Amino acid sequence: MLDKLAALHDRFRNLEEQLADPSVISDMDRFQKTNKEYKQLQPIVAAYKAYKELLGNIETAEEMLRDPEMKEMANMELEELKPQRTEMEEEIKIMLIPRDPEDERDVILEIRSGTGGDEASIFAGDLLRMYIRFFDSMNWKHEVLYENEGSVGGYNKVVVEVKGEDVFGRLKFESGAHRVQRVPKTESQGRVHTSAATVAVMPKLEMEDVEIKKSDLKIDTFRSSGAGGQHVNKTESAIRITHLPTGIVSESQDGRSQHKNKEIAMAQLLRRIQEQQRLAHQAEQTSKRRSLVGSGDRSDKIRTYNYPQNRVTDHRINLTLYNLDQIVEGQVGGIIEALQMAENTAKMEEGMS
Repeated sequence: MLDKLAALHDRFRNLEEQLADPSVISDMDRFQKTNKEYKQLQPIVAAYKAYKELLGNIETAEEMLRDPEMKEMANMELEELKPQRTEMEEEIKIMLIPRDPEDERDVILEIRSGTGGDEASIFAGDLLRMYIRFFDSMNWKHEVLYENEGSVGGYNKVVVEVKGEDVFGRLKFESGAHRVQRVPKTESQGRVHTSAATVAVMPKLEMEDVEIKKSDLKIDTFRSSGAGGQHVNKTESAIRITHLPTGIVSESQDGRSQHKNKEIAMAQLLRRIQEQQRLAHQAEQTSKRRSLVGSGDRSDKIRTYNYPQNRVTDHRINLTLYNLDQIVEGQVGGIIEALQMAENTAKMEEGMS
């Protein structure tokens, strides 16, 4: 571990020198890329320095053991320092786990009402409100690209673009089916009902991220259908993109403009092509561990929100919390951190196997 940390420290120093190089400063793309890697290494390098200092203190204390007059004091120091070493080593191991490059991407988040009729639409609205409050706490920017409101409130479907730091790395855990258990406002008998809404979190990809050529794409425009008023019938704002070599098709009519629809359709297409390419590359590894976040399939029941008991349960890691009232106000970060920790632990175990 020390060798790996030392190598990262050398890389950090090299990047530091590059950031002072006029040729790098004058090249904005190169400067931003170098600065980004530099900032990513900063916490690891800080931990490395603190770890080396701790090892030095332990070595000094062990040398003091040879002095009869200092032995008692040395033992007291070692009793305090050795647990710190164990704790710090665990933290560094997690920091050294390779990051998924997609974690830094912005996302398209889609919420749809599921089973449960009007109550499911209301719950979809509650989820959107929860997420928006979480976005605000993270200083992330968001824009509603499409909304189809439910008949008594909430949404049948809503699509949001989210931009910020490490957005997909946190929100990817939200993909799947969210279930709510509560007495609906429309229920006159006071009975608890179970409803659901599905969440899909899609990282925004660029053309250069996936192995495709612009010449392989066929882009068509067509008139939107469904709710939307006169604008829908008069303008060809909907977009359909076909990847000719694979036949994969993606379309969008949810955006408020042709530009937004093209952006959404392209993001969906790139994701589907990337998934196909990834499956081809990993065909021999299909038996490997599946991510704790689930496959993203809409049938995955990932979390239950039980209002009568003020309880939230995340079924993937058997986590139960009794602060639903705070979580629906946007304090979902604790659940996400627990999922990140569980994923990191699984990656560490996989790396050791």
